[in-house]
Amino acid sequence: MDKSVISYILLFVILVLVQALLLNHIVLFNSAVCLAFIYFLIKLPLGMSPNLLLTLGFILGLSVDILSDTPGLNALCCTILASLKKPVFYAYEQHDDQKRNISPSIGTMGFLNFSKYIFSLSAIYCLLSFFVEFVNYSDAVQILIKAGASTAFTFLVILGIDSLIYKN
Repeated sequence: MDKSVISYILLFVILVLVQALLLNHIVLFNSAVCLAFIYFLIKLPLGMSPNLLLTLGFILGLSVDILSDTPGLNALCCTILASLKKPVFYAYEQHDDQKRNISPSIGTMGFLNFSKYIFSLSAIYCLLSFFVEFVNYSDAVQILIKAGASTAFTFLVILGIDSLIYKN
């Protein structure tokens, strides 16, 4: 098996377990939840086939759903996030054949573009997640506060994780 495949499998298992066992139980100021498991989708190479990317997104979300008792919420949001990964990436980077198979990170995109990229994907995921979860909830301001706080928390944690993994 290829070394990169093993590292992606290990990253998947670690992120799902950390999310289910630790991060789901940490809520800052009664509104901010860290959803760091989406880093797996962010880190996947851009050259991956769309079918495989959507399948991995669904499996990632389903794994978190099973361990977190959130029936289908994360599977839906991860599948949508996987479908939006490339368009969001190319919103901040030029279309280039050399960047077709890169794995987005601080090293490959630069700090500013990577920050915008992960903030956008975190915001999309958090808005989708809280909107679907509270679809019958009448207080839209509360949904936006929770989504904004969770986006900021998730953004900072993912930026920290990538900074730890990034090798000079």
